[in-house]
Amino acid sequence: MTDGPERRAADQPSPRRVGEAAPEDSGSGSSIGAYAGLGLQFAVSIVLFVYLGQWADRRFGTSPLFLLLGLFVGAGGTFYSMVRRLNAAQKRADEAARARKEGRS
Repeated sequence: MTDGPERRAADQPSPRRVGEAAPEDSGSGSSIGAYAGLGLQFAVSIVLFVYLGQWADRRFGTSPLFLLLGLFVGAGGTFYSMVRRLNAAQKRADEAARARKEGRS
């Protein structure tokens, strides 16, 4: 009758896609997967800007000026990007918590 595979499939939650947060975790902002690449982004950005600075120094003969400028632009820009991303995630988490709290009362 209804105890077949169709019935068992209906009782189970739908599968999630890779990287998708569990329903109980949605909006919490604490998902590790969402922030796993921040360190790599920071490192790649610094290396890229330092490389561009070295290239500019060789081209214009202004050794360490553009290298240092590249270092600070890469680090500062990436740090600013990370702060904005984390603040946005915190804001979403706070709004979700507020919505859950208002829904209970």
